[in-house]
Amino acid sequence: MSFPRQQARTRRFTIGVPRAFQVSPDGRRVTFLRGRNGEDAATCLWIRDLDEAAERVVADPRTIGADDEDLPAEERARRERLRETGAGIVSYTVDADFTRAVFTLSGRLYTADLAGGAAPSGVAAAVAPVVDPAVSPKGDAAAYVSGGALHVVGLDGGGDRVLAEPDGDGVAWGLAEFVAAEEMSRYRGLWWAPDGSAVLAARVDDSPVARWTISDPANPDAAARTMAYPAAGTPNADVRLAVLSLDGDGLAEPRWIDWDRDELPYLARAGWTGRGAGGGAPAGSGTGAPPEVVFTAQSRDQRTLALLRADPLTGKAVRELAETDATWVENMPGVPAFTASRELVWIGRGEQDGRRALLVGGRESGPPGGAYLRAVADVDGDRVLYSASPAGRPGEVGLWLLDTATGQTSAVEVPHEASGGGRPGGEGAVLSGRLGGGTLVVQRRGMDADGVRTVLMRGAESGGAPVVAGAVESFAPAPDLPVPNVRFWSAGERGVPSALVLPSWYDPDAEGTAARLPVLMDPYGGPHAQRVLRTRSAYLTSQWFADQGFAVVIADGRGTPGISVEWEQAVHGDLAGPVLEDQVAALHDAAARFGCLDLDRVAIRGWSFGGYLASLAVLRRPEVFHAAVAGAPVTDFSLYDTHYTERYLGTPQGRPEAYARSSVLEGWAGQNRPLMLIHGLADDNVVFAHTQRLSSALLAAGRAHTVLPLSGITHMASEETTAENLLLLQVEFLHRSLGSGPNPR
Repeated sequence: MSFPRQQARTRRFTIGVPRAFQVSPDGRRVTFLRGRNGEDAATCLWIRDLDEAAERVVADPRTIGADDEDLPAEERARRERLRETGAGIVSYTVDADFTRAVFTLSGRLYTADLAGGAAPSGVAAAVAPVVDPAVSPKGDAAAYVSGGALHVVGLDGGGDRVLAEPDGDGVAWGLAEFVAAEEMSRYRGLWWAPDGSAVLAARVDDSPVARWTISDPANPDAAARTMAYPAAGTPNADVRLAVLSLDGDGLAEPRWIDWDRDELPYLARAGWTGRGAGGGAPAGSGTGAPPEVVFTAQSRDQRTLALLRADPLTGKAVRELAETDATWVENMPGVPAFTASRELVWIGRGEQDGRRALLVGGRESGPPGGAYLRAVADVDGDRVLYSASPAGRPGEVGLWLLDTATGQTSAVEVPHEASGGGRPGGEGAVLSGRLGGGTLVVQRRGMDADGVRTVLMRGAESGGAPVVAGAVESFAPAPDLPVPNVRFWSAGERGVPSALVLPSWYDPDAEGTAARLPVLMDPYGGPHAQRVLRTRSAYLTSQWFADQGFAVVIADGRGTPGISVEWEQAVHGDLAGPVLEDQVAALHDAAARFGCLDLDRVAIRGWSFGGYLASLAVLRRPEVFHAAVAGAPVTDFSLYDTHYTERYLGTPQGRPEAYARSSVLEGWAGQNRPLMLIHGLADDNVVFAHTQRLSSALLAAGRAHTVLPLSGITHMASEETTAENLLLLQVEFLHRSLGSGPNPR
């Protein structure tokens, strides 16, 4: 099987990889999602018993008899925001005692027994379609959304009750609005109280938001889809929070949470103190104190992020702390959270060097050695698991375990034999993990092995080094591709993290110009994403392009994470200049350093922000870049959403010059270079209007270009045939444009 087909069929080798781990309170069991093999997209729910070293399938869509094809529109939108390409059981929640899980298939609610092994069963009383269900901490009920109404249904024969229903057009309860899910990593809008007596829910009114229409010209008989899209400088959805008690019958009387929504309109995180299992609440206090509502809210200019607590009975909120920055404040993953001693776990700016610091009870508690802090992964009692990159090594991600009682911090190290033969810990690799009941689930991706290694470790609560207690196998197949041939370095005076991928068959020591290779720049290049990581999976597609006869250069310039806050904020007010300048610097440094790059034949390709960067490169710097493939490019930031765009550029009304600097629609150089634009017509993130506007402007200027519209494809071009052929068409276009030939061995 060819690599393009294999990658498309396995959805970039993600099918069969275990994910979405949850750990029981006693640390003895873990649940996770995984397909039955590397090509079966019908994801199953599994459970692993560490004491017995055994695992079993808890719920299999095929035996349940639901194919998960008939998805409600709200669920399709939720998966699009999550970039979820899987099928079957794609998410689930568990109760506090780890006895029951709930999930949906084809818009119907199912419950699974985690303790006794009984077969999963549908919940007949639930009103279909069911969207984003959450099991109560006691495991006796589930909250979910259907038709914009918030329901609670009994799981042991009880009936279904509507707690809150839409009170106007555009109103929905219990779901995350577009910008929360797309940009703030908040994917839900309901959270159970720790004792199961109430539900905290978001009421979203998107009636102020502009309506955009997405249609499919290939199917003119199909109705166009209208969506609420908050473009930069236009109104956002109105979001409120309310506590809905389960006391009584019928609709609950909302107890509104009161905060200054004019000053802080963005709801970034929400939950409860105390361990509200299944509801995404912050980690628990464990002291028996009455739970409070806790949430973070952000100003529209994103220069203020406040943490607030609220009394669930009165709704009165008080501000516990606020982070401010003259540029912007980042919403950091995993916080707020609370230790068993009720100390707040937070990520804020450190007092000495301005780096992000882990704060526990207001004390700076990490990371060590000036590392770049990325996220809090879990809080387990008085222990905090967090991720960070060692200083000067942005392509590596390690895990650290902090004992807040003693202040001791230790790096999580995976023994050599358990890490697939690679080096221990996060050295030369990317680690991610979960922690519960003293059990660690560590996933390792490295340059020394294919795919993902998942290791289970016990004893994290003892103060000593955790020991390996088993592994969870990945069923993803090995890529039908040579081991990526990658060289890493820091390019230019700014030290841009860079990687060069050479063909597996290429001899870089060969002399003469005939040995030099055409160059393909392969960046993302924008905020919140890195391409230069110490993991093989990051270079599979690049290696395939290299083996077609290219020297592939990847660079993470200013604006990308992993180095410092200042590095990320260097794109403020200009998303074009710094990122393009750093790509050129990395290219020229690579040519001088390695000597095998032909700078007379340079192409660039990318998707989303990478597509924006590719089109920008060939239009503004045609003396450097001779051809480009731009997939789903943002060409006019006034067409992109509020929370992302205004963070970097302000509003179009207030800072039109920033939008002009960052636009692909102007600032072109005189020389015309081949440009292929690829865009899904069903894309509701970067809408097709971006490509259409650029194509119209190019046509008006008499500039030849190619447009490849993809009927029915969203921002994720994951459909198998489309994904396979996109790679083949791109490489053919690039060879033709550069005058090079395929695989010149």
